[in-house]
Amino acid sequence: MLTIWCNTKFNDAATRALAEGTKQHRLLFSKDASESVLAAGKADPLLQQADVAFGQPEVVQAMSLPQLRWIEVTTAGYTRYDTEPFKEALRGRGAAFTNASGVFADPCAQHALAMMLAFGRQLLPSHRDQLTDQSWHYAERRYDSRLLTGETVLMLGYGAIGRRLAELLAPFHMKLFAVRRRVYSETGVHVIPEDRLSSVIAAADHVVNVLPDNESTRNYVNARRLGWCKRGAKFYNVGRGTTVDQKALAEALDSGRLGAAYLDVTDPEPLPPGHPLWTAPNCYITPHTAGGRRDQDEKLVEHFLKNLAAFERGEAMTDRVV
Repeated sequence: MLTIWCNTKFNDAATRALAEGTKQHRLLFSKDASESVLAAGKADPLLQQADVAFGQPEVVQAMSLPQLRWIEVTTAGYTRYDTEPFKEALRGRGAAFTNASGVFADPCAQHALAMMLAFGRQLLPSHRDQLTDQSWHYAERRYDSRLLTGETVLMLGYGAIGRRLAELLAPFHMKLFAVRRRVYSETGVHVIPEDRLSSVIAAADHVVNVLPDNESTRNYVNARRLGWCKRGAKFYNVGRGTTVDQKALAEALDSGRLGAAYLDVTDPEPLPPGHPLWTAPNCYITPHTAGGRRDQDEKLVEHFLKNLAAFERGEAMTDRVV
């Protein structure tokens, strides 16, 4: 029997599913449980009893508990755990660490595709017309419309979200590139090394940022790299706000270097009223909802229970990081 600790407050249906799926084990809920999967957890005495943690355990405490054999976080991103000391602590005791990329890849990819289509089909300017002067901009909207078919997409980073986006874009017969540290072949996608970025980004009609937040990615999208972009290119960020130099991004929009930007993530979050990005030309912002799905809680529990079964059998787990 395992002792499983959780500090995520799920809806009733997901809570029942978790209880049913772990009935052969001991399930502990933290008194500091949060409904937000993004919220950092607090140190909890109950975690000291656990073999398995599900949620967002406090980093230092999770590192220090030798009996904690597996951690599954309820997010795709895992910035606070993405340090060598944390990973070495887990490796040193043979513990596993998994994330929930499989739960959030499809909604994030669909969100990015939705904005690509909205830009191409002039949906956002038409909606603005409806809310403002209600003029019939027939010629402007019709002849400014673009097809995705045959255009070029560059993905900065290529994990679960990038793979799903590539699948969704396949019917448009686009040229798909991805820059990634480890270069190996992917079906339908040209994976390129960092030293080819300047030439490929110059040909991209769409630049999709799916980078996580870590020391090597902060301000990765900076003035220099934005300056390599094709004039009029569209930029999308469904990765992390810290990976973008937002001042440089606003300047690229002001100058027309970028034709438009869609941002689901910013730095900080929430983005304060009056921040320049709110009013930058052709900049569209959603409040970190790309990963949103109405069945999120149920799917997180389902993901965990599948991994729990694999953990018990000593088999490979989905979305394993360490």
